Amino acid sequence: MDKATIGGILLALAGILGGMTIEGGKVSQILQPTAAMIVFGGTLGAILIMYPLPIVMGGFSRLAHVFFEKGNNLEGLIKEIVGYANKARKEGIVALDKDLDGIKDPFLKKSLMLAVDGTEPQELRKIMELEMDNQAEHEERLPQVFESAGGYAPTIGIIGAVLGLIQVMQHLDNIEEVGRGIAVAFVATIYGVASANIFFLPAGGKLKIRLREEQLTREMILEGVISILEGLNPRMVETKLRGFLAESEKQAVETKK
Repeated sequence: MDKATIGGILLALAGILGGMTIEGGKVSQILQPTAAMIVFGGTLGAILIMYPLPIVMGGFSRLAHVFFEKGNNLEGLIKEIVGYANKARKEGIVALDKDLDGIKDPFLKKSLMLAVDGTEPQELRKIMELEMDNQAEHEERLPQVFESAGGYAPTIGIIGAVLGLIQVMQHLDNIEEVGRGIAVAFVATIYGVASANIFFLPAGGKLKIRLREEQLTREMILEGVISILEGLNPRMVETKLRGFLAESEKQAVETKK
């Protein structure tokens, strides 16, 4: 679980609701199902108009990555690739054909399969980079779903507030009812602005980071496989791949040593 995401949401809600309570407000005052229906229903509708359904579904399917870290074990992946490099150096690249069925990462499996089949390093790089570019182009649209939702939600909230005020104007003869109605009307604005700035926009930003980490992993795999195909010394392969690790990960590895 991503502690930063969970903690950030809880801290933001605690700050807002706590401040409102200190000023004499009540949480029940902003619990308006109608306002929530207008804001979230309208925002989802706008997103569906803007993006094809597969992209919207893909964006929401990746939502779990905002709350949970995938836990990419780059250190373990490096050791796996270096192991293949050692085997290829001793027995030849064709010997890796026996290991293909046990490889879980589809990108690594496909890259090694092409290498075993005798694909030239330059051609292998072109093929896999094309796949990486196509995948990156698809993935960059997924965070945009949430960024667009963050743009629409406040505006839909204003629409909800205006609709509420229209209803209030029908009861101008009752001042108490007017005051209560205006308060309820602005709840939709709160939902729109709060959801955009506490969830939609930050979720889009976090998802960008997650997807970039996955792209970096694929780049590292490609460099490792090409290095194996070129017959590079396993120690040099390991050194090259460790260049992809973040500084914090490098320090963690050195500490374990």
